[in-house]
Amino acid sequence: MLTLSATAAARAWLDSALAEAEARTPGWEERFVAAGRHCGHEHADEARTLLLRAAGADPDTLARLYHHGTAAERRAVLLALPSLVTGPEALPLVEDALRTHDTTLLAAALGPYAATHLTPHAWRHALLKCLFSDVPVTVVAGLAERAAGDGELARMLTDHAAERTAAGRAVPADLSRVLALTAPTEES
Repeated sequence: MLTLSATAAARAWLDSALAEAEARTPGWEERFVAAGRHCGHEHADEARTLLLRAAGADPDTLARLYHHGTAAERRAVLLALPSLVTGPEALPLVEDALRTHDTTLLAAALGPYAATHLTPHAWRHALLKCLFSDVPVTVVAGLAERAAGDGELARMLTDHAAERTAAGRAVPADLSRVLALTAPTEES
């Protein structure tokens, strides 16, 4: 439930909204949209994710809310994916977020759902986008596991560092950390 710093009014609003979402009343999606106003922007992701879970939102509902939503609403949908969608049906939402220049969407897109469902090629490019967009790689779920022994990722990172250096630009600090993760393992 909402953290203790949320006001009593915000918690009461959310309790009512969650009851609507569980009952799948027609107004629950409006509550999803209004969560930031009622729970505060610092609690909006949590409130929206709870609403999506309470409603048991299916991939079609998630897609509709994502495509018609603000960046904050899209972020909440992305954050909720691992608990609502077990298969790859929601990958188009992740792929859309990876094409944006909104770093909050990029960070949310690279959670556990992407770690499980993105192809190696798409995952590598998403990770590279984090590096050149200054999104900390600490937000990338499954980073160590997916990067381990990945020679292609190592090549891409080395090329990216060389391009940045040749252009007189700084190499992102996280690049060497990720490159170290790509070292061959005993199993590779």
